[in-house]
Amino acid sequence: MSTMLTFEDALQEIKQSATLRVVPQTIALSNAAGRILAKDIVADIFVPPYDNSAMDGYALASGDWQADKAFTISQRVPAGQSAQPLVPGTCARIFTGANIPSGADTVIMQEDAKCVDDHVAFAHPPKKGDNIRPKGQDMQAGQTVIKAGEKISPMHIGLLSSLGITNITVYKLLRVGILTTGDELIPAGETLKAGQIYNSNGPMLKALVTQAGHQVEQCLHAADSPEDTKAALKTLLQSCDVILSSGGVSVGEEDHVKGVLEKLGTVHLWKIAIKPGKPLVHATLEGIPFLGLPGNPSSTLVTYHWFARLLLSICSGQKAELPPSYLVDAGFNRTNPIQRDEFLRVFIGQDGLAYAHPQQSSGALLAACESQGYLHVKANTQIEYGCSYSFYPFSGF
Repeated sequence: MSTMLTFEDALQEIKQSATLRVVPQTIALSNAAGRILAKDIVADIFVPPYDNSAMDGYALASGDWQADKAFTISQRVPAGQSAQPLVPGTCARIFTGANIPSGADTVIMQEDAKCVDDHVAFAHPPKKGDNIRPKGQDMQAGQTVIKAGEKISPMHIGLLSSLGITNITVYKLLRVGILTTGDELIPAGETLKAGQIYNSNGPMLKALVTQAGHQVEQCLHAADSPEDTKAALKTLLQSCDVILSSGGVSVGEEDHVKGVLEKLGTVHLWKIAIKPGKPLVHATLEGIPFLGLPGNPSSTLVTYHWFARLLLSICSGQKAELPPSYLVDAGFNRTNPIQRDEFLRVFIGQDGLAYAHPQQSSGALLAACESQGYLHVKANTQIEYGCSYSFYPFSGF
């Protein structure tokens, strides 16, 4: 267990070992935003359900057109009302969204029409099918429109509403337990004493888990002792589907999490060849997945984004996808070879180049707040000005 896994191997290990931890439930579509779809949605109607007009104008048979021919307006078709078959040689006044009368195959927009008394003429020849939205243009009956594992977005809500759907089957919210460790950490609001710092990882992890759409079931803090660590984990095991921790996973004398894990369950991996974030432990305790993140705040953030996010996604039923990346040229050099995969906090300049924040310490959070994302520099490479590297915006996580 002492050999460091590569970044890619660690991702693969978590992906392969993680399993679905929640069951389906049916809820109202109006409450489904942010939830994970548990069952494919198949359209049972066509959208739109009939050919309809994309413009306010005049519906006619394109073959009837003649230059400056005066057409009789044989009917008026507002949206929401049925149309009568088109009288041959005439046109129908029609409005956006209205049903196309049978016999018509074209809509000429009103701006291209010239009204003369109760007739209308069209100077330019129409093209068959102009300004008509055909039946099923958006969705076909029998088409799978959303697949299980998708997170329901407001756009999905609109799409499903257009199918007349009122209830959908989603997975229950994943219950996540959060454990922070360290004698030096105290809650915000208390008075700092010598050697103490405020606990930032607990609130940050809670916000990250909540933002991802999961349910934070419990947040606990354990002192630096095997007994306290074990007791906290036992408590979280009683009510949580997954447990995340920060701190206590390195090799110091006061780092007890890994040792407790080895006694309570099975450790799958420990130490990853990345920077920041090397000391990360993945384990299973009484069937419950556990991911122990490093205690330095930037290391906590990086390892959450890459590893905890992936674990939680799979356990919640969501599709396991890596965040989107873009190739961006570096606006700086670094001559020393990168020993481990490195995730630099960077911002994109007006020139489109990526610039590293001057503070890359694993203990500094302000750098992430003042940056736009990570520049991923792979192990055993150098950073060269103008060379392309993968850029991952924070918004993609």
